Amino acid sequence: MARGIKLDLGLKMPEDGWSVDDICPDCGENRSECICAPAEKVLPPSRHRLVFRREKRRGKPVTLVGEFHIENKEAKTLLKSLKKSLGSGGTFKDGWIEIQGEKAKNLRILLEEKGYNFK
Repeated sequence: MARGIKLDLGLKMPEDGWSVDDICPDCGENRSECICAPAEKVLPPSRHRLVFRREKRRGKPVTLVGEFHIENKEAKTLLKSLKKSLGSGGTFKDGWIEIQGEKAKNLRILLEEKGYNFK
């Protein structure tokens, strides 16, 4: 068997330029003609439906809350105030806030004071 030969399966994209992402799910228009908001929508705190998840990282508990639909700058300020109030470390990744330790009860109280809703 010769090295460097690749298997060609013959899969090709349609030649008319059609793809799944051409239609906006909100208004039904072509994405090039769409005037809707960008894909990452920013929601006010009252429209969020947050959930908690508990995971273990390196054997220690971590509380995750999300998914947040806010700008990164606003998320960083929210995270900073939460970390200071809880006396714990944490980070913001992929729309989720990760707080070190099992802090779900206290975290829920703080976020409800800021206007966030939970499932």
